[in-house]
Amino acid sequence: MASITKKKVGRGLYYYARECKRVNGKPKVVWQKYLGRAEDILAAVTASRDAAPVAHALQGEAMVTEFGAVAALYDLCVRLQIAATIDRLVPKRGDGPSVGTYLQVASINRCVAPCSKARIGDWFEGTALRRLVPISRPQLTSQRFWDNMDRVSSEAICAIEAEVTQRAVQEFGLDLSRVFFDATNFFTFIDTFNARCDLARRGKSKEGRAALRIVGVALLVTADFHVPLLHQTYPGNQTDCPTFASLTEQVVERCRRLVAETEHVTIVFDKGNNSQDNLDAVAATRYHFIGSLVPTQHTDLLAVPCTQFRSLAEDGLPGVSAYRTRKTVFGRDRTVLVTYNENLFVSQSKTLLREISKRQQQFGELAARLRKWHTGEQRGGRPPTADGIRSKVAAWLGARHMRDLFVVTVTEQNGLPALDYHFDQPAWERLQAQLLGKTILFTDNDTWSDAQIVTGYRAQHHIESGFRQMKDPHCIALRPQRHWTDQKVRVHVFTCVLALMLLSLLRRTLHTAGIRVSIPRMVELLGGIQEVTLLFPPAPGTDTPIARTSVTRMSPEQKGIYRVLDLQRYRSS
Repeated sequence: MASITKKKVGRGLYYYARECKRVNGKPKVVWQKYLGRAEDILAAVTASRDAAPVAHALQGEAMVTEFGAVAALYDLCVRLQIAATIDRLVPKRGDGPSVGTYLQVASINRCVAPCSKARIGDWFEGTALRRLVPISRPQLTSQRFWDNMDRVSSEAICAIEAEVTQRAVQEFGLDLSRVFFDATNFFTFIDTFNARCDLARRGKSKEGRAALRIVGVALLVTADFHVPLLHQTYPGNQTDCPTFASLTEQVVERCRRLVAETEHVTIVFDKGNNSQDNLDAVAATRYHFIGSLVPTQHTDLLAVPCTQFRSLAEDGLPGVSAYRTRKTVFGRDRTVLVTYNENLFVSQSKTLLREISKRQQQFGELAARLRKWHTGEQRGGRPPTADGIRSKVAAWLGARHMRDLFVVTVTEQNGLPALDYHFDQPAWERLQAQLLGKTILFTDNDTWSDAQIVTGYRAQHHIESGFRQMKDPHCIALRPQRHWTDQKVRVHVFTCVLALMLLSLLRRTLHTAGIRVSIPRMVELLGGIQEVTLLFPPAPGTDTPIARTSVTRMSPEQKGIYRVLDLQRYRSS
């Protein structure tokens, strides 16, 4: 039997491990090993315990969970009090997770890994949210989501959005001197004969999906990192102008609540929202506006020679020139700015030249086929008719400006149609000189400089960026909606708008700290910060496994984000 014994050598005590046996009836040391002094033994034992997980790693299990992105987004939800606000405005009776908990989980999911409600439970279990949010995997079924979404009315959505956006403005000090309004639509896969959804209608799909029912979404966002301030879901066959008209009162009211301390607020919108009623409604408020006009409706402005345009290069707008005047627009005298942009001119010219080349090839091939019928080279099959050829020509000339650039004549000779066409070079030169590269802006900001008006309108790309983000299939992904009733569609859109708000605020926070990344790149970097938990067999005499948790190795960029967002607070203890 092995034992430990000590020996005193001088003033020190030294320890040995040894084993004794009886040999010929007498005890004898058969094995001995020097262990060292007491402090040497203690250091060796401590090091051995610390190294135990490594030594037994192959015998244990490793669990990797999403941490960086979900922790950062959860922190924003807490700061904005999203779940608490929803629970106060949409109270729930009985036990179980609250409505706010379900919508908060759904919004975070849209940010990082958008999926169906049936799959959220599996995603949730693989994230750090499982220990941050009071909900369990069995409670995250699609039916439970739908039951809780049922409780959220349109009125509740408006009230929740108003409170959350106001808190975001106050918490982050958002700049509301310029806000942008626009609308778009999203195609759906809702069945044609589904009568439970009036929002999904057939209309002009902005993504070219004419065969599908579409749902419209209008947004009011800040110029400060396109943070949404207001949204509305509307029928897909409704055009932008009546949408803005129906929302004008809400837009004004939302601005009134949010910008009490902002003296000058400018609402920016495009020409699709122009109407007498809309402009009158904005004029009746203390807010200002910048809009655009349909150029072809103001031929007098397009005819102004380029010699009267002033270059804005010295104002930080190279390649841009402007002509400023005043004109009565929608019954009111307004400042009007005709701008010419060299880059826009080149881009529009290239697009039209491609279309012109395509039409020339189509007309040439059609004229050649018709000549074969006239010469008798083509005999079999059904002969063409003049009406059929005119319909085909009308379709080809339906593209923008094609009817102005081609002169096409369809005649009938000996019972067969004949085609004569030519490209109108003078019309092309007039189009280049008068229209291409030009934009007509109008505003009531009479004291603003030309450059201020141009940059103010150009900043509309913020809302376009927001819409593109909502159509990103990997982040937010408003479509596919996987909901088939108006009420569910409205709640789904609301969670996507909340997701856009969270991502925009998160990106703004990083940008303020000097970390300039796009939303997709930000999500990618945060998604790479994961928790790794090593589980080992329980210690002798216990039933609890030994756990050691750490985060994956981070790049310098990830370390910067981790530090700025202080994600250490949400690490597993």
